[in-house]
Formats: sequence, C-alpha cells, structure tokens
Amino acid sequence: MHLDVQDLRNFYYRSALGRAAQASMRRRLLEIWPEAKGQTVVGYGFAAPLLRPYLADARRVMALMPGPQGVMPWPANMPNVSVLTEETLWPIETGHVDKLIVLHGLETSERAYDLLEEVWRVLGPGGKAIFIVPNRAGMWARRDRTPFGYGRPYTASQLETQLRSHQFLPERHVGALYQVPSTRRVWMKSARVFENVGRRMPGVIAGGAFMVEASKRVWPPKGTAVKERRPISVLEGLTKPVAGRVNG
Repeated sequence: MHLDVQDLRNFYYRSALGRAAQASMRRRLLEIWPEAKGQTVVGYGFAAPLLRPYLADARRVMALMPGPQGVMPWPANMPNVSVLTEETLWPIETGHVDKLIVLHGLETSERAYDLLEEVWRVLGPGGKAIFIVPNRAGMWARRDRTPFGYGRPYTASQLETQLRSHQFLPERHVGALYQVPSTRRVWMKSARVFENVGRRMPGVIAGGAFMVEASKRVWPPKGTAVKERRPISVLEGLTKPVAGRVNG
C-alpha cells in the first residue's frame, strides 16, 4: 500500500526528522552518483527529495509519482517536473533513462514484479538504478511514524536476489539512516554523530535503510536462458556387463 503524498511531503519537508533523513540519504547518493551532467535522471515513488542536486546539470529530470500515492508539484518555485503515472506504465520511451532512483516505491508496491520490469524497460544500455528500501534489521522499519515503517522491509540479500531475477546486476550497496528515528531532542542533537559512525561501519549493519545500485543487463535476452553445455560420453548410461551362465 502506497503512502499518501501529503504524508510524505509533511515528513520530508516539514519535520526535523524527515529533513535529517533526506540529508542522510542525499549524502550517500552523492557518494555513488556525484553528478549526472547531460544525462536523463528519473525518480519513482517519492524520490523528489533526492533529485534536487541533479537539476542544474542533468539533461532532464523527472519525478514519477504513482497514482495510488498521488502527486505534488515539484520543485518549488521552478518549472514543474513531477508526473502522476500508472505504477507499471510510465510515460517514458524504452531505453531513454541513464539514472533512476526508486524511493518508497518498491516496498509498498503490490505489483513489484511488474514494477521492476518497467524499471528495466526504461533504462538505457549501461543505465543504472538505485533502490532505497527499509532495512529489515534496522530500527526505522519498526517505527510506523516514518515512511520506512510501511511496506515490506528487506535484507540486502533479499533485494539483490529479486533484482537478479529481473536481469539487473547489483554492483554495490551502502547503508543510510543511522540516527535513532526519534524526535526527542537528545537523539536529534546526536544524529550527526550516529551518522558519521554508521557510515564507517561495514555493509548495512545498523542502517535504517540501504541503497543498492544495480545496472541493466541486456544479455541473455529477456525470456531466454543459457543452457550449460556438458560433455556426454558415448558409453554413458550403459551398465557394467553381467557374466551370463553357460549351460551344458
């Protein structure tokens, strides 16, 4: 079930915890994709908070928002680039996207299989996607006061397995949201400390979310499988001769 766009907007733009979450994920995203000059960048779900760094240099930026969630104009005080779209039928030509960010789109979708097929379709050769999902082992997935407490949380291996089955190649993953998901003053003041420590930890041990970067694989073609060749012995299947009884 998708969250309502008003609730997502209020969290990320009107609450201190949401702004801190936005900053945490944006820092991690820019470590992976520091720029997108001349490229087409698309966000799906509620990825608008992470798209702003690419507005200046990207050839095109689009924020796709699914119908069950609703849409809001974005960015503020600039020409609108947000689009209300069918969850699995995007208004983008096949193979035209260079970079794609999925935030609050996969874990809340009731048609995850078809959604991943659509992501694969719109990515161009060499295109990459970043999927941001709640970490099943993290604290954020256990608090429904934030958007990360809704939908299906993942482990890194679960998400990577799902992506491989749709012909994506996971390349790396990083953690985000290491601060405590609380608005209490003591936890908010220590948020930067938790974030700095968490970013030095291996893998996604304590992060409230993790980000998996995956590239589009185009071979073998969709719907085909590569069969393993195995040498066959000419005598394979023959049993050992059994000595017969001679009469007489």
